[in-house]
Amino acid sequence: MEFLLYLLLGACAGVLAGLFGVGGGMIIVPVLVFSFTLQGFDPQVLTHLAVGTSLASIIFTSVNAVREHHRKGAVRWLIFAWMTVGILIGAGFGALTAEAISGPHLQKIIGVFAMLVAAQLALDFKPKASRTVPGKVGLTLAGTVVGWASAIFGIGGGSLTVPFLTWRSVPMQQAVATSSACGLPIALVSALSFMILGWHDPLLPPHSLGFVYLPALLGIALTSMVFARVGARLAHRLSPRLLKRLFAALLFSVGLSFLL
Repeated sequence: MEFLLYLLLGACAGVLAGLFGVGGGMIIVPVLVFSFTLQGFDPQVLTHLAVGTSLASIIFTSVNAVREHHRKGAVRWLIFAWMTVGILIGAGFGALTAEAISGPHLQKIIGVFAMLVAAQLALDFKPKASRTVPGKVGLTLAGTVVGWASAIFGIGGGSLTVPFLTWRSVPMQQAVATSSACGLPIALVSALSFMILGWHDPLLPPHSLGFVYLPALLGIALTSMVFARVGARLAHRLSPRLLKRLFAALLFSVGLSFLL
């Protein structure tokens, strides 16, 4: 029964990611937290397990997205390369930071972040292009911050990378494509770090690989890659403004439930 839930979650996360251009982690983490709570997982590890599993699932969805963006020639690979240097550092430290925070406190931090993203979507806030692309040091520092935050929240970093690149005068299509490419090293390093950090934790349930719950990962991976295409097609048929507001309301509700 739980595996069917994970298949459904992967389908929903894929559709929502395709519809709104926001990584499925914003949906996967909260739903996994609720699911793991109902399954009776220990409160001290279930949030870390949800974050680690979300990051591992992003590996599978990122591969297809990167291939498609590269085929269209939209990825700025030089920006990606230098941001990845920082991501490799930041993602590892982000996992260490998350591991040091208790499960209940980590839920509250994720709740605040979900509400901030909801506000950004509802208000349609987009930074104006006012500066040029920074040099190697600037891109590395930006990648470090994005990698650190993404590992804590269990996301691919799109809600952080896209606004940064847009602010730095990168055209939106290229910003989204480059951000999508950056999501792959974020997910790889963060998921590996969560696996290592949780390897010997006695509170973890069976079928866990560190802070990655394998049944959930398998179910999400099987359906999210397919249904992301469905979401992308729906996005061209429905009102983008209405969709963003609906998703913002969903995220606000999730964030609020984590804080109460």
